[in-house]
Amino acid sequence: MKARRIGDFNVGEIGLGCMNLSHAYGVPPTPEAGQKILLEAFDLGITHFDTAALYGFGRNEELVGPSLKPIRDQIMLASKCGMQGIDGKRVIDNRPETIRKTLEDSLRRLQTEVIDLYYLHRWDKKIPIEDSIGEMSRFVEEGKICALGLSEVSADTLRKAHGVHPIAAVQTEYSLWTRNAEIKMLDACEELGVAFVAFSPLARGFLTDTDLHPEEFAEKDIRRGMPRFQEPNFSRNAALLMEFRAIAEDAGCTAAQLALAWVLNTRPFTHVIPGTTSIAHLKDDVKAGEVELSSDIIDRLEKLINQETISGPRYPAATQAEIDTEEFTA
Repeated sequence: MKARRIGDFNVGEIGLGCMNLSHAYGVPPTPEAGQKILLEAFDLGITHFDTAALYGFGRNEELVGPSLKPIRDQIMLASKCGMQGIDGKRVIDNRPETIRKTLEDSLRRLQTEVIDLYYLHRWDKKIPIEDSIGEMSRFVEEGKICALGLSEVSADTLRKAHGVHPIAAVQTEYSLWTRNAEIKMLDACEELGVAFVAFSPLARGFLTDTDLHPEEFAEKDIRRGMPRFQEPNFSRNAALLMEFRAIAEDAGCTAAQLALAWVLNTRPFTHVIPGTTSIAHLKDDVKAGEVELSSDIIDRLEKLINQETISGPRYPAATQAEIDTEEFTA
């Protein structure tokens, strides 16, 4: 697999988002099955593994850490603080004392002495970003983390944070159907030398060869609450898939590979971290780096799926209010 930089780390351009091994998209696999996927990912060349204190309210870190412990020195392990589960509810809290406790808990669950890349998962707008990053910079001084990251923030917030301590990576949603990063963030990352890590590069399973049926989603599947998967938006969006899959056929790859290759093609410092509970899909995903996209294919893709052709916002209003990323104006 081709490698790209994140801070001082040289990692495969395709990583693994570990969230859905513990929650988010219906019933997660058993811990045994999850461990098998993690180790298979490494065998396939993946060296970038992404988890968070929030995922499964700690269970994901408890799965990822012990599973990867035998190969710990051969991978880059990323986790996140600032958003966690408390009494069964998701809570955003960036107070220095809170993120310090979260770090200590994560180190214990991950069974490691140091986390390679540690993100502020969401910016708590009640707390100055400089205060949170200041505390996280002390984690670096103490040898508990190697590099700092930010998730779902604006270019302005990145600049403020970067002024306190170098930021190695920004992680946000980015795919053909979520293009917010193109407003300011990608340019800011290029200017500051910050890696850009795209989560949900497959549009939460939409940009694949699998036909989704939102009415069949599990009760706790987070997509149930996302407007793009609700009617009438979903039917309008699904109408684009036939042409999207036809473009993939013309490009000589699967739909998922096409979606991932497009993200990787946007800038040389972009990384993708698709998630999966299927080894077959995992094997498909890792081959995306071999796909070469012609200018004609790229042009057809970007005209077909973009912020103007996709129906519905990516988050419901309450969740969107928590997000700091730039948004396209109507």
